[in-house]
Amino acid sequence: MAIDYKTSGVNIQAGDETVSRIKDYAKSTFNKNVLTGIGHFGAFYEFDKNEFENPVLVSSVDGVGTKLKVAFMMDKHDTVGQDLVNHCINDIAVCGAKPLYFMDYLAFGKLFPDKAEQIIKGFSIACKENNVALIGGETAEMPGLYSEDEYDISGTIVGVVEKEEIIDGSKVKKGNVLLGFKSTGLHTNGYSLARKVLFEKYDVNEKVDNLELTIGEELLRIHKSYLTLISKIKSKVNAFSHITGGGIIGNTKRVVPDKLSIKINWSAWKIPPIFELIAKTGEVPEDEMREVFNLGIGLVAIVSQDNVNEVLNICKSIQETPIEMGIIE
Repeated sequence: MAIDYKTSGVNIQAGDETVSRIKDYAKSTFNKNVLTGIGHFGAFYEFDKNEFENPVLVSSVDGVGTKLKVAFMMDKHDTVGQDLVNHCINDIAVCGAKPLYFMDYLAFGKLFPDKAEQIIKGFSIACKENNVALIGGETAEMPGLYSEDEYDISGTIVGVVEKEEIIDGSKVKKGNVLLGFKSTGLHTNGYSLARKVLFEKYDVNEKVDNLELTIGEELLRIHKSYLTLISKIKSKVNAFSHITGGGIIGNTKRVVPDKLSIKINWSAWKIPPIFELIAKTGEVPEDEMREVFNLGIGLVAIVSQDNVNEVLNICKSIQETPIEMGIIE
């Protein structure tokens, strides 16, 4: 019997159909800086160098982690793309950068065009919300490496910042105030622990007291983009911390000079119910919860005492409510 590529598990026709389905989503994010029609082996983006005196490119790459397992369980694939774009954008925005373009990588055990379309749709939604161009990507079918009903995704963001305006924590001083901004949930971190704890007791579609949504819906809440907020207040802030793996302390200490320490008032905000449920169900120690999860705070701004009121007023004008949650000692 003759063996062909499709028999071995790779369907070229499915790949062609996927490209056909997703091209309009990508094009919907294009702006005047995206150059098309030049070549097919690379993506081209031209930014106005006259806009900057000393431009520095800033990039970051990330994935969604085992949050994908929840998407598989729910058979819901239109939000994880938004998670990935927003996560990557936050990572460079906290450095002071303006995001320019995003590129994705998708790897499937078996390529289902409708599933790929939903993921790319999510990318395009978040890209348009943040004025970022989705200019390229790669979709691979890898039978034997992934299960047929599973996939993995990763993405790369590229942005630009004026060299003199890079935010790196060097301005952080003793007495600076920590302002916290709420997360929408777990964002994209801590899912291995959350899944192990919750799904040994609850079904993904189960509604538990104190939660607004089902377990699965709570866990799939979209990772928030803080780009607009950061853009509005960054001139008044000494440093930002995007709270991802490692928790509030683990991430914030990355932008605090070694001679200084972080004092958090852990009672300054109410821990969202999903985190309380994880802690209670799994009997997870408090220190472990603080190290693994964001506990309801997705972004921290470190601000001089003299600028706190001004930052609070700016936040109020854009319907953001910061929490005074600590101090630099």
